[in-house]
Amino acid sequence: MNSAATGGDTVDGEDRAEVMLPAGPEAVIGVPPVVAVPPESVAVLPEPTVVPLLNVANLLTMTRLVLVPVFLMALFTEDGTDTTWRLVAFAVFALASITDHVDGMLARKHGLITDFGKIVDPIADKALTGAALVGLSVLGELPWWITLVIAFREVAVTLLRFWVIRHGVIPASRGGKLKTLTQIFALGAFLLPLPSWLALVPWASMYLAVVLTVVTGVDYVIRAVRLRAMGLRTIAQ
Repeated sequence: MNSAATGGDTVDGEDRAEVMLPAGPEAVIGVPPVVAVPPESVAVLPEPTVVPLLNVANLLTMTRLVLVPVFLMALFTEDGTDTTWRLVAFAVFALASITDHVDGMLARKHGLITDFGKIVDPIADKALTGAALVGLSVLGELPWWITLVIAFREVAVTLLRFWVIRHGVIPASRGGKLKTLTQIFALGAFLLPLPSWLALVPWASMYLAVVLTVVTGVDYVIRAVRLRAMGLRTIAQ
């Protein structure tokens, strides 16, 4: 019998399986056939998680905004001369300042960062600090020039952020963080009814805060100008 018999013939007493090669250009000896992957085995990427607008970080930020008028009410009660109400004003200011640290920490740790939080958080910060500065100046306890210097710096930095936002984000510097802490400490010291032997503490800390405010403001301007120049050069290329 011809050894080239088709399937069903035997070779050396054993069944020989029929080999079917694909027809067409794909029928190349030595090239393994393409195996289709079942749809069930295809990895499906998870959909991006949508961060809810109403989360604990944003709630803390909104709480800080709500506490601003409460703080002012306590500060202006009895024209700021009542010890109990001054302590209440200090407590509200301290609580609101703490929420500024906590909401940012929670947002970063648990992935709760939202566009709403990015916008409202700095507004709440400036509202609290500005309310304390203006309130103390209205009561005649803090010179207006200090309030105006700090307010001008904060407004200028905010405008600079929008000026360079298309080219990048300027990260907060150590000096900027120290400035914020010094401002909060100085304002807290002014709010507290301190004994006479501690009378220099509020003034010393506030003057230090003013110096840091000016220095970090100049540094921010320099970094903003450099960032914008680099961005414009990149666009030109």
